[in-house]
Amino acid sequence: MKSIGPRSIGALSVAFFLLGAAVTGRCDTPGPVTRVPVVFSEGHDTNPVDRGRPVVLVAGALGVAPEVFREAFSHVHPAGPDSGGPTGDEARQNKRALMSALGKFGITNDRLDTVSNRYRYVRSHGELWPVKPAAGVALVKNGVVTGIEITEGGFGYSSPPTVTVPNAKPFTCEVKLGFAKAFEHNGAVAGVTITPASLQ
Repeated sequence: MKSIGPRSIGALSVAFFLLGAAVTGRCDTPGPVTRVPVVFSEGHDTNPVDRGRPVVLVAGALGVAPEVFREAFSHVHPAGPDSGGPTGDEARQNKRALMSALGKFGITNDRLDTVSNRYRYVRSHGELWPVKPAAGVALVKNGVVTGIEITEGGFGYSSPPTVTVPNAKPFTCEVKLGFAKAFEHNGAVAGVTITPASLQ
């Protein structure tokens, strides 16, 4: 399973929420440019330290850095996936621990519940939090992808998705994600940069 590490997380920024943004490279060889739909796949991995929790999405929806939520959650004692959930006392203790750490950032109990419920899932049961695939078009010249235009950022990506363009030469790229409190913009694809070597 792929994971999104500290370096990748550091590159993700709310500033990337211009869904129409595109980053294109140059291709000076002659020939017409065609627009081909892009295929986005995967992109729902989590950091191993989070034990399956989509912390980048939870933190984004709460408006705090992932490190802040990790610290808050370190004081929680979650029940195992097959235990039937925490007891009433355990649930109340966990909530107090979270609110003690997150309340100082203006996060209310209701907001924490709303965000937690949205991103709660059991992967072993085939579940996943709500997602919407991104969409875009590739600028292709002589079979070479010279740029990607994002037409729909989607939401729910916890790691950079794989980008492919049918019938084009293989290429490499960097996918940038953006996170925000609004669920419909949280974990969206904000831009794709084609690696210069792919344009040769």
